[in-house]
Amino acid sequence: MKTPIRLCLIALLPLVATGCIYVDGEHVDSAWRKEQRNNREAISRLEIGSPRSAVLAELGSPDDSEAFNRDGEEIRVLFYRTQRRHSDGETTRDETTPLVFENGLLVGWGDSVYADMRR
Repeated sequence: MKTPIRLCLIALLPLVATGCIYVDGEHVDSAWRKEQRNNREAISRLEIGSPRSAVLAELGSPDDSEAFNRDGEEIRVLFYRTQRRHSDGETTRDETTPLVFENGLLVGWGDSVYADMRR
């Protein structure tokens, strides 16, 4: 009696495991799309001059960040994921939008603003 039950369980195991992997992969892909869409929408509502604390409250923790001084001014850059370019499960800078703050206030966002601040 135990042998037929074991055989059935063994036969069903690959089907169940495959289904879980597919559903999990679909869930992760869906979560990335939602995060990216939410970040793009929130960034489009930002106002120049907003304090960094307000932006963090709206968008949450960034995917990456950096800080440096330029001409005695503190520059902070927060990078938020807004697009998917690689299906590797990692967020790279080319998949993010930089938000640039000078002395704690938002001065702009996007690659051109970031590039200007680095000069």
